[in-house]
Parts: sequence; structure tokens; C-alpha cells
Amino acid sequence: MSLSSLLGTDLPLIQAPMAGVQDSALAIAVSRAGALGSLPAAMLTPQVLAKELAAIAAASERPYNVNFFCHTAPQAGDSAEAAWREALAPYYREFDIDPAGIAAGPGRRPFDADAVQLLERFRPRVVSFHFGLPEPALMQRLRSWGAILLSSATTVAEARWLQAQGVDAVIAQGLEAGGHRGHFLDQDLSLQMGTYALLPQIARAVRVPVIAAGGIADAAGVAAAMRLGAAGVQVGTAYLLCPESRTSAVHRAALASEAAAHTALTNLYTGRPARGIVTRLMRELGPINTVAPPFPLATSAVAPLRAAAEAQGLGDFSPLWAGQNVSGCREVGAEALTRELALGFSRE
Repeated sequence: MSLSSLLGTDLPLIQAPMAGVQDSALAIAVSRAGALGSLPAAMLTPQVLAKELAAIAAASERPYNVNFFCHTAPQAGDSAEAAWREALAPYYREFDIDPAGIAAGPGRRPFDADAVQLLERFRPRVVSFHFGLPEPALMQRLRSWGAILLSSATTVAEARWLQAQGVDAVIAQGLEAGGHRGHFLDQDLSLQMGTYALLPQIARAVRVPVIAAGGIADAAGVAAAMRLGAAGVQVGTAYLLCPESRTSAVHRAALASEAAAHTALTNLYTGRPARGIVTRLMRELGPINTVAPPFPLATSAVAPLRAAAEAQGLGDFSPLWAGQNVSGCREVGAEALTRELALGFSRE
């Protein structure tokens, strides 16, 4: 079965779910163009998620994807939080922020039974995961209405594990990809590979369809991925400047500047490695810093610095997520961009 048949779409193309920079509008536009639009749910409250799913259902009957994180929520530790705030203390003083007034806590929730119950009202065609998979009982509930299940693999071992757990397709996330790394079996970043090295190895190792993700920004990149054994592609960064995206003004400005040519993996904004444009915070504390609390606990202490800087038009403390290839970022409608990317399927 082709990936398009599996997903119920005209095109074997998935818009990457991008938490914090999109809502239902982007997913609707991409699905309208014949690809699979995605809604990131990890940062949404149940009330907001229900509202966004209702908007998608009202706009179209086309298939769409809802994406969740599968991390284990850590317990906040007072000493770790104190050390992190001490590292950020010079910046609090610079912006006249009282750290005592900053509430600690997670910024992203993992997939759970409550999420399944909410999804049952809408029954999305596709549900995808990052950082592994939820427990089998939750997966079985999703399958009860015929949901197609996807998850990201950053190594061959992860792809094989996902196949063994019964996923319908594997997303091969290359090192070039923007946003959070999807690794879950091993935290060693030296095991991470670029898309065009990882893709053919995973394609040979598993029987399920493999979706290429990372560094694909135009039709030529789509064609290259398909030639290397991909059943389809997932594209994220190229959509960040589309009018349907909710990318902030400072993020848009950074994407359109020379700064976008330099990205790095950083754990400063959430506690887990994610690729974004290098910022002042990353330069001064180092992109990977062991003082940052575990995911997602690092978020709350940085949030007021981000707000204060963005109020001045600065992205110095903002997670400016982006992949290594921003060449496809243009202020063009998501439907038009999707059709341009789709031209790559005829070149393979």
C-alpha cells in the first residue's frame, strides 16, 4: 500500500507538527492542498485542543494528523531549579525580573488517557508521536477507530523498535530537522545522523513505509528523498513564513535574516536538544548546558526573559526553531507551497 493510500491523502507529504508556531489554520490549508496537515498538541490545554480539532473538522473532511509527545514527566527538583535560575540571574537583573515570582513547572504534557478520550470525539485519521510511543493500551484505544499511528526514529535501532511495537509508518528524522530531536532509546547525540545517511539505512531495516524528515525544503529535496527509498516526506521549516503559520514577529525576522544560516541543537529552552537559530542565550551559556533542568522543566525560568526581550523586538531568549535548510522559507500561502513541494514527486 502506498503512503498516500495509508494516510488517505492525494500526496505522500506531511506538514510537520510545529508546537508554538502553528494552530489549525496551517493544518487546514495543507490538507486542502492534498497533503496531510498536522496539529501539534503537546502545548495545548484540553480546552484549546478541542477547539482546534473542532475548527479542523468544520473546515474540511480531509484527513489530518494530531501529534503528541511521549516523554516521562520528571519531578521538579528544588536544587536543579535553583541552579538553573542562578545561571539565568544576570539576565533577570538586566530585565528587572524578580525570579521569585516565576512559577516552576512543565511546559508540555505527555500523551495520556485524557488525550485519548478527547480524540475519540473527533477520531482523526492519523495520530503521530515524538519521543517513542505511549503504552500499548493507549495505542489500542486509538486503533479502535482505525487511527493510523506514526512515530519518529532518529536511528536504525529506534526504527526497528517502532516497527516491533506496530506503528504503521516510521518518520526518519535527520539531524538537519528543526525543533526537538525525537530520540528516545539513547540520549547520545553522536548517534544522530543526517537525513540522507539515515533514510536509506532505515528503509532497508524495516518493512513499514519510511517518511523522510529534515532538510527537505523544496521539490528537489523531495525528489532526492524519494530516490533514496522514502515512501513520502515530512516538511516543517519551509512552512514557517506562510501566512497561516503563527510564527512570531521576531522569529519571522530571524528566519528572513542571515542569522538563519546558523542553527544548533540546544537544551536551554526546554531541557531537551532541539534545533534552532543561534541566539544570544545559546552563545553565552553554550547551546548544550548541563545546568538546564530535564525536559520540559527548563521552559518556565526562561519564559519571562523571552517575553521581556520580545517586547523590545529581540529574539535573544526565544526558541527560534528552524532546520538547517531555510532556503524554502517564503511568505507564500501554505496551499501554494504544498503544491510546489509536490512537484518533487514527479521528478523521482
